[in-house]
Amino acid sequence: MRILGIDPGLRKTGWGVIAKDGSKLSFLACGTVKSDEKEALSVRLKQLHDGLREIVASFVPDEAAVEETFVNKDARATLKLGQARGVAMLAAVEAGCPVVEYTPAEIKRAVVGYGRAEKHQVQQMVTLLLGLAAPPEPFDASDALAVAICHAHAQMPGAPVAPARRSK
Repeated sequence: MRILGIDPGLRKTGWGVIAKDGSKLSFLACGTVKSDEKEALSVRLKQLHDGLREIVASFVPDEAAVEETFVNKDARATLKLGQARGVAMLAAVEAGCPVVEYTPAEIKRAVVGYGRAEKHQVQQMVTLLLGLAAPPEPFDASDALAVAICHAHAQMPGAPVAPARRSK
């Protein structure tokens, strides 16, 4: 099974693809899709959508997992992040790929064992769990791989992750 993990962001959306064979996880690819900050919001969202559609078409994941939006003090930033999440989910669903959502705490707990882990801790555990020679860069990509790992772990018996919320 191929799993696409997505860490949505308006400037950069991280993505990571892993393969799951039983309890074995393998790294396939990761990176970021960027939008041009000089463009209008609608154009930036299309850039993210188009980039993620290409990734979905290239890797043909069986399922996708997306990090849920957390609400912060800046309501405008939260709204824009929600819109980026929406286009990310749409890109997967358009290709017939079911989408599952996880909170940041669920992802960190599944990967690090602690729901308030720092980004560098998540990155180190992603590197270890996938047997990578070097940490995936940037943090957006390693965070996306963590989302995919969380989803893979949620499907295993006795999973420490709460049941997934399906968006399809």
